[in-house]
Amino acid sequence: MVTAQLPPDLASWATKLRTAHFPPERNFLDAHVTLFHSLPPSSEREVKTALARQAAAHPPVEAYLEGIMPLGKGTALDLHSPGMISIWEDLADSFFGLLIPQDEHAPRLHVTVQNKVTIEEAKALQQELLPVVEPRPFRFIGLSLYIYRGGPWEFVRTYPFRGR
Repeated sequence: MVTAQLPPDLASWATKLRTAHFPPERNFLDAHVTLFHSLPPSSEREVKTALARQAAAHPPVEAYLEGIMPLGKGTALDLHSPGMISIWEDLADSFFGLLIPQDEHAPRLHVTVQNKVTIEEAKALQQELLPVVEPRPFRFIGLSLYIYRGGPWEFVRTYPFRGR
């Protein structure tokens, strides 16, 4: 799995929301922004090279926390970042032939803070969070790689953005 790395303050706050509202038996990761859900294990070296190349070429990427995103039976923080979508497009080109159908289209950038609950529970949390979630700018600070090895996702590495 490839994710866009949130800045520490936003990541910490979103992780607290996720810990409070995500079903604990399904919550194996801190707050994250998924760019690619699944790439073949055989492509690990190729993926690492592509992530390193993107991180070297780009400075931290401008983004904006828009507000709440309803997910039907869940709730997310809605994010907007043309720059991150551009990076996703470059990576998707690099990963041509490796992508699962779910990853063949640009992602709706978000942080899931609640999932697999009833629609009523989701709507209640959305109403609770409306006055708490304030739209604001931020910058993605890198790309991270996780590998699924039959148990919870294993963190591999973060590639910090360091371009000019």
